[in-house]
Amino acid sequence: MALTRLTCVLVLLNIYCYISILAVMLTTLNQSPWANEFESIELSCLIKSISTVSPRIEWKKIKDGKPSYVYFEKQIAGDLENRAKIREPATLVILNATRSDTAQYRCEVTAPDDQKNFDEILIDLVIRVKPVVPTCYVPKSVPVGQSAELSCMENEGFPKSQYQWFRNHEEIPEDPKSSPKFLNSSYVLNSAMGTLKFSDVRKEDDAQYYCRAKNEAGLAQCAPQRMEVYDINITSIVLGVLVVLVVLLCITVGICCAYRRGYFTTQKQTGSNYKAPGKNDGVDYVRTEDEGDFRHKSSFVI
Repeated sequence: MALTRLTCVLVLLNIYCYISILAVMLTTLNQSPWANEFESIELSCLIKSISTVSPRIEWKKIKDGKPSYVYFEKQIAGDLENRAKIREPATLVILNATRSDTAQYRCEVTAPDDQKNFDEILIDLVIRVKPVVPTCYVPKSVPVGQSAELSCMENEGFPKSQYQWFRNHEEIPEDPKSSPKFLNSSYVLNSAMGTLKFSDVRKEDDAQYYCRAKNEAGLAQCAPQRMEVYDINITSIVLGVLVVLVVLLCITVGICCAYRRGYFTTQKQTGSNYKAPGKNDGVDYVRTEDEGDFRHKSSFVI
C-alpha cells in the first residue's frame, strides 16, 4: 500500500515537471522601478521556465494607453534607440533615462515549442525629475496690520514639488502654534501650492524670505527677498488730506471771483444792436444776411 502511494506521488511529480517544462513563465525582480533623470535603470524580465531554445522576445512601451515597440526583431526601436540594450535573456536596460521614459513597459515572450507558448509581464517605470529654481514673489513693503501674500512655483519637478518657506533662514512651520517663535503670527502656509498668506502683518514679520521646492529627486530654492513692514503715520495722512482740501478751496474761490469780474464772459456783436451808417444822397444801403456785410446799389437822380 505504501509503495503504491509512493509510486503515485512520483508519477504526479513527473506530470507536474512535464507540464512546467512545456509552459513559458516570466517573473521580475521589481514591478515598480524608479530612477532619477539621466540615470540608468534596469527593467528585469526573467524567464522562469521554458523549453523553446530560441524564444521570441519583445518589449513594448505603453503611454497614454498607446503601445509602441521598444525591442522588436532583436533590435532596440522607438525613442529608446541608442539609449537602451537587452541583457540576456530578456531584461531591458535604459541608459540615460529621461522624464519621457515614465510609462508602462510590457515584456512579451513567445515560445513555439512550449504547450503554453506565451507569457507577459507588465512593469511601471517612474523617472523622477529634480525641481528647478522656483519663481518666488515677496512684496517689498507692507504696512502694519495689512494682509500680504507670498508665492512660490516651479513646473519641472516630478513628482510634483512640495514647498517650504523660510524666514531669516529658519523654516516656517505649517502650523504656527507648533513653534514658540511663530506662535503669535497670523499666516496660512500651503505646502502644495507654495503660498504664504499673512492676514495681519506685524513688525516682527519684517525679514528676509525665500522658498524651497522639494521632491524625491532633489530640491531647489530661490534667492532671499526682503519684506519691509512699516507703520502707518496717521498724522501725516490727516495733514495731507487737509492740505488738499485747502488747495481745492482756494481754486474754487479763485474761479468764482474770476466769473464775477467777467473774465469768462464774451461780448458778441449781433445784427440787432448794430447801427447802419447814415445814407448819402444817391446810395441805398442794403443789409445782407452776413453780419457787418453791406452792399450798395446806386441810384442816380437827375
